Amino acid sequence: MPELLAVALVCAGTLIAQDCSRDTAFDVIVSPAHSPMECLMHAQAMAAQAGLPGGGDRYLKVACEHRRTDRAVITRQAS
Repeated sequence: MPELLAVALVCAGTLIAQDCSRDTAFDVIVSPAHSPMECLMHAQAMAAQAGLPGGGDRYLKVACEHRRTDRAVITRQAS
């Protein structure tokens, strides 16, 4: 399973970049990646495909994140 996720967030133009998160975004696009380079390539592709119109009403923020797993759930299921 890939350990990284390329994440693209579509946020309001009035929101500062620091506050743009999965919780505040209009839309969230996620793609698995196997390496940091692949993550950056996926993020660029998602940005290009988003096709946001010009202007300040929305912007795209991209990031690479480590996949989160809940080890407690995995352990309980294996028992």
